[in-house]
Amino acid sequence: MPLTLPQLERHLFKAADILRGKMDASEFKEYIFGMLFLKRCSDVFEQRRSEVIQLEIEAGKTPAKAQATAENKRWYKKDGYFWVPKESRYSYIVDNSRQANVGSLLSKALAGIEGENVSLYDVLEHIDFTRKIGQSKIPDIKLQQLITHFSLHRLRNEDFEFPDLLGAAYEYLIGEFADSAGKKGGEFYTPRSVVRMMVRLIKPELKHDIYDPCCGSGGMLIAAKEYIDEHGEDGRKANLFGQEFNGTVWSIAKMNMLLHGISTANLQNEDTLADPQHVEGGELMHFDRVLTNPPFSVHWGNTEKDADGNPAWKPRFEAERFPYGQVPLGAKKADLMFLQHMLAVTRDGGMVATVMPHGVLFRGGEEKTIRAGIIEDDLLEAVIGVAPNLFYGTGIPACILVLRQRVQHGANRVSGKPAERQGKVLFINADREYFEGRAQNFLLPEHIEKIVTTFDEFRAIDGFSAIVDNATLKANDYNLNIRRYADNAPPPEPHDVRAHLVGGIPKAEVADKARLFSAHGLNPLDLLIERDAKYYDFAPALDTRQTLKPAIETNAGLLAKEAAIRTAFEHWWAEHGVRITALSGQITADSDTAMASASLVALRNDLLASFSQSLEAIGMLDPFQVRGIVAGFWYQTKYDFLTLMARGAKGVADAWRTSIVTALEDKASKESPLEHKLVKFLMSDFVEAITELEAKKAELDSQIKAASPKSAEGEDGEAAEAAEDEADEENAVDEAQLKAWKKELSAVKKQLKAKNDSFKQHIAAAVDGLTPEAAAELLLTILHNDMQAIVERYMAAQRKQIVAAFENWWDKYRVTLTEIEGKRDEAAKALQGFLKGLGYV
Repeated sequence: MPLTLPQLERHLFKAADILRGKMDASEFKEYIFGMLFLKRCSDVFEQRRSEVIQLEIEAGKTPAKAQATAENKRWYKKDGYFWVPKESRYSYIVDNSRQANVGSLLSKALAGIEGENVSLYDVLEHIDFTRKIGQSKIPDIKLQQLITHFSLHRLRNEDFEFPDLLGAAYEYLIGEFADSAGKKGGEFYTPRSVVRMMVRLIKPELKHDIYDPCCGSGGMLIAAKEYIDEHGEDGRKANLFGQEFNGTVWSIAKMNMLLHGISTANLQNEDTLADPQHVEGGELMHFDRVLTNPPFSVHWGNTEKDADGNPAWKPRFEAERFPYGQVPLGAKKADLMFLQHMLAVTRDGGMVATVMPHGVLFRGGEEKTIRAGIIEDDLLEAVIGVAPNLFYGTGIPACILVLRQRVQHGANRVSGKPAERQGKVLFINADREYFEGRAQNFLLPEHIEKIVTTFDEFRAIDGFSAIVDNATLKANDYNLNIRRYADNAPPPEPHDVRAHLVGGIPKAEVADKARLFSAHGLNPLDLLIERDAKYYDFAPALDTRQTLKPAIETNAGLLAKEAAIRTAFEHWWAEHGVRITALSGQITADSDTAMASASLVALRNDLLASFSQSLEAIGMLDPFQVRGIVAGFWYQTKYDFLTLMARGAKGVADAWRTSIVTALEDKASKESPLEHKLVKFLMSDFVEAITELEAKKAELDSQIKAASPKSAEGEDGEAAEAAEDEADEENAVDEAQLKAWKKELSAVKKQLKAKNDSFKQHIAAAVDGLTPEAAAELLLTILHNDMQAIVERYMAAQRKQIVAAFENWWDKYRVTLTEIEGKRDEAAKALQGFLKGLGYV
């Protein structure tokens, strides 16, 4: 069975668990990445070595001579392979891992691979398994466990459920380490949802040179590669460039590229501000697309002086890179210096997308001068405010700046923006567009769709975006505060004094909710009655707050509108759903993966367009919500699609089965295999039988517990006997009945254990018994239900808003001041009576 993504993710996370506790994630991540890279290199090398031996034997050589020939390095110059010396091969490491100083064994293995392969120079030297962590080195026993753990799975391409599985798992691991590392996680990782959005804003193509001056672990460059893949070109051939100051993080980025099949990425290790490394012929290289998340508010150089009293810190290419001015040396305001560097290395007409802290938008002094220069040259295209707590390491809200470099027109430099955008800046206030997580906020697909679509259409949307001309920005002293131009603050909660005093719901407040009610098919007069010209009352049937929710949820107009959405969805799925299974088998060993990726993204675009057309006409959900449904479904199912293309519908079911069994075998896992969608559909009888047995077990447990006398804890002697006598009197169950229940419970437990023990055999038989046609039908049913659940979630969220509106009116106006005062007077009168009766007054 192929290795699945959940299976590999679990495997890598368990590897991290071996080292967890001795050090934090920011320290041990390099060792896990190093082990993964070592095992991958060795496994791919052994695959190629086996091929060479077989070729030589077929050419007439003896096995011994064939093996000797296979040690010639020339066989391994093929793209994607590394020459792995004997001491670096995993089999050698396993055989020698019981000796003392295992850390030295692993460090030498990495050094051996690095020394034999030019593309790996300096990449692995940062990973030192003999380095002290605190007062001691990593114990040999821990490293032996790590070696044994990584030997559990072979990591050849043929072992994966879909191509680039290893790259996807590596990205998962980077994200997990960033999550564990807390503030330090922000130094090497930008959340994937933010990265996807930024890539979609600047739309890189294969012909572009793409650059990240603060590349961290390489996530933005990888996302650019994936975007290129999704648009029908081979992203592995993309021209990717990056620079990273932290040596360990730079090595992680290099490994990230290689594990994604990218061997040509030009990543450099040095301080970008002080010493940019991408230089050609003594001049700065230029790029078509620049995207990055630079460190927030770091120091701009330092204030040290040389022997002559001049500043000792001198950045290279200073005049070319910082034409709009500099902040004071040593100031923690290097943000706009990073931005100027980006603009300086951007080709004519090229685009920049960068994360920035909000302070750069409005601070005065030198930063204002820099902003003025950028705006006057018409470089700034959009300012996008995003939600707080999206990024690791900082809870403060950030923004995305999108800029476009000028172009040469005759003897002049003119704006490189499209004609309709010249002299204008689009402000998007998306700080309320997020999903609130436990420790961090997230951008959902619907939020990305809304932001990207608004930018692509350069559209002003009330309460969300605004288009402001440069002259206005100049008049406002180059202040780019987003809320100043695109204010999305909700209006204050209205309070009608008359309604508070005498009751009634103001008609003006009901009218303000008309769009929400109309979208969901609710006529508010189904729940309200006329009071007078300006006020409504709740209908007589709505006599308590608890009656509001069921009245709304059973409203005929609302149910009809929801039924229309469901009908439209079913019609759309019937027409377009079958196109999903048509992807089956499009990725083969000989196929063009770029063409396969193109067909995948073409399907996504077609589904998006047709779904939007089908559901938007009904008017319940806005266009961004409708697009968000498809986008959410797509990202949720992306890896299943890749498995479908590589291994067919039966392969998807097989991959699900593998993931379920792996979770079942993991004693630490909290996942219930019975909850997996494959189990629910394929083994409904099995699940029903287990559910019945568990219910019967719970019932018998409860009966036995209720019937069994217990003595109070800590009681003895007469007190305990009295408690038992009392319990005996209360429980009318005789000893024979109790014995029968216990016997039945024992039998149920045995049946339940037998059922659970047979789970693996049952799911194996169920999946193996699927024909390709049945597997395709099952896959479509499961995907249909997945997408239907997303549609239902959107409708439920909107329905909840309607209920909240009516409940809010109830809380504000149903109980009037007059009623409150009356109850107060009654309570005071009753209290006076009590006090008088007691003789106090």
